[in-house]
Amino acid sequence: MASATATHGKVDLGVLKGPPYWTILSLAAPTVFAMLFQSAVNEIDVVFFSHLPYPESSNAQAALLPSLIIVWLFGGSLSAISVGTQALVGRRYAEHDNEAAGKVLANSAFFCLVAGVAFSIVGAFTIKKLINAMIPSNPEAQAIAYEYSRYRLLGVVSMSMTMAVKSFFDGISKTYVHFVASLLMNVVNVILCYTFIFGHFGAPRMGAPGAGLSALVATWIGLGIMLFFASRERKRFQPLRLANLSRALTWDILKLSIPAGFATIVMMLGFGMFSSVAGRLDKAALHGVAATAMSEAVNGAATTNIVALMKLTFTACIAFGTATATLVAQSLGAKLPEEAQKFGWASVRLGLVVFGVVGLCEGVLFTPQIVGVISHSDAVKDAMMGPMRLMGVLTPVIAVAMILTEALFGAGTPTFVAIAQFLLVFFVLVPIAYVLALLMNQGLMGMWMGAAVYICTAAVVMTAKFRMGTWKKILL
Repeated sequence: MASATATHGKVDLGVLKGPPYWTILSLAAPTVFAMLFQSAVNEIDVVFFSHLPYPESSNAQAALLPSLIIVWLFGGSLSAISVGTQALVGRRYAEHDNEAAGKVLANSAFFCLVAGVAFSIVGAFTIKKLINAMIPSNPEAQAIAYEYSRYRLLGVVSMSMTMAVKSFFDGISKTYVHFVASLLMNVVNVILCYTFIFGHFGAPRMGAPGAGLSALVATWIGLGIMLFFASRERKRFQPLRLANLSRALTWDILKLSIPAGFATIVMMLGFGMFSSVAGRLDKAALHGVAATAMSEAVNGAATTNIVALMKLTFTACIAFGTATATLVAQSLGAKLPEEAQKFGWASVRLGLVVFGVVGLCEGVLFTPQIVGVISHSDAVKDAMMGPMRLMGVLTPVIAVAMILTEALFGAGTPTFVAIAQFLLVFFVLVPIAYVLALLMNQGLMGMWMGAAVYICTAAVVMTAKFRMGTWKKILL
């Protein structure tokens, strides 16, 4: 690592100094906590919903995953602009061209503002059909999902702009900025959820849709905090100049981000179809059952809860990957491709250790206790146990797949990731889950076995691509 401890021409290697494991951890730790806090906006909803009266609690939990898939279909696909933003900012920063890095931020944020309004409008006209497709047999859950999603779609602009500004700070190695914003944002979200879901402090009792309103307010507060930090960088990076806006630069950002956005859309559509398998299981289980027993969507609620728990793991893995993407982008900007590869493999080794421990806790040691916290329905808890143990065992494999996916984004190869995800989702995840769960009568466990095959295949594909090293020759 001697080459990473000096200045390479006019290139400021800054964060590349020091042992790779410590460098990765110093960047990843704030990002892990920041993204966990941001993810907690949704996980808090699951916990609060579990305290609603039966069967409202199970229906609210069953409605949450389809709602979040819709939010990420629109907001997440637009937030993929962070991929191009971070890759370009990281390289320009390593080249010691602060003004160019500031221009990337300006164009990325402005695009999110304009496109976010358009995406919100499109979402408003399509959410009902999307919800009905993912929740085919439960009118109560459909109504909850619709009201919740209406609020969350109003936060598409704040969600995407926050990610644009976050990726700028990640690119210049200031990962702590998003940590501060996420912490404050989630304090507000918890207070507002308690207020509007249950009707405290004189507020109306809104039930599950109150969580959507709370998240909407919290995401705009988070954006305000991020913009405050960005304003403090205006002298150094000069992002606020109108002259910064450039169609050519915006297109350069989008060329890297569109494949990542496509990958997000593919993932959301795929997981929407995956989630609909749980809805079909509920429909089949409830066929011919007395009306009093038909109101609890056990498989849908169990799936939402499993995803909610695993999403914390996914988020932490992405955070490690984000730190890796920063180091890969800066190393390539410094014309040190071998250092980029070293950081990638070092992050994978760290991920295997860290998430091996996490998976042991989730899937072996404390599974009943974790499941008991997130649901008070015995039927839902029983349905969750097998899939939760399976996902816990596979947690280190998930870490490998997600860390290397983010590293490849940072290297400027989003097209490969998008194509790989398309093939993996529609030719592995969805068909195997459908066949095992419905045609072979393996139920919810069969559905999640399909997810296990998808995870393992994704890890193999991303590892093979990163090992090939062809991404080292891509210039931005």
